[in-house]
Amino acid sequence: MDWKRASHLFFAVTMIVMGLIGLFGGDFAPIWNSVPPSLPGRQFLAYLCAVVSLATGAGLLAKRSAAPAALILFLTLLAWTVAFKVRFIIQAPLEEVSYQSCGENAVLIASAWVLYVEFSKSQRFPAGDVGLRFAYLLYGLALIAFGLSHFFYLQMTAPLVPTWLPGHIFWAYFTGGVYLATGLAIAAGLAPRFAAMAAAVQIALITLLVWGPMVLAGGLTPMHWQETVVSWALTAGAWVLATGSPPATGSIRLLSRQGR
Repeated sequence: MDWKRASHLFFAVTMIVMGLIGLFGGDFAPIWNSVPPSLPGRQFLAYLCAVVSLATGAGLLAKRSAAPAALILFLTLLAWTVAFKVRFIIQAPLEEVSYQSCGENAVLIASAWVLYVEFSKSQRFPAGDVGLRFAYLLYGLALIAFGLSHFFYLQMTAPLVPTWLPGHIFWAYFTGGVYLATGLAIAAGLAPRFAAMAAAVQIALITLLVWGPMVLAGGLTPMHWQETVVSWALTAGAWVLATGSPPATGSIRLLSRQGR
């Protein structure tokens, strides 16, 4: 089985579904949330985000349109995150949830970025080796934020562990530790391929074992619905990054050399 092609297809279909959720729901899909209710033109922006998701997801399915679709999605996600998510860090720089929230979007930005690098075949930034290093560095930082959230918000993480698993606190710490270890490894370029694969497996298992049963049981609260959809999108992005080509040497070290 061609895992890279399968991950690209999974991500493209996920973006299409995000667009359909936005269009039929008449509001922002969960990956585009956090727009202030008082923002002028909010409804128009919600539909615009839905159209971008739908169009770029469809564009990723065709070889000829894959590179521009990935670039548009990457730039849109980046601009949207800077406009509506980075403000949480500015407003509450000592609150870990601010970084965890930005980390969710960082995973999608990094995955769209990697797809653009792979499809464009260009060596000019934001494509090329430097673009790839930045994408994986961003992903590593996002995983570190996820790991810290498990430790900072243990009282919220432990109850999400499936009831049939003993030692809920242990699993909350363990999964947080995996996020920290894989994030540091990817950012530093230490066995990045293995680390990206381990992170993707964990994100997928959390989606299936934590949010999957809630979906099957029905009666999801709005918060649980949003978390489920976001976790699904993160799973799709994580597999793109796991089947990609992470830099073979330390991202941080190589980026520092670029600056000299």
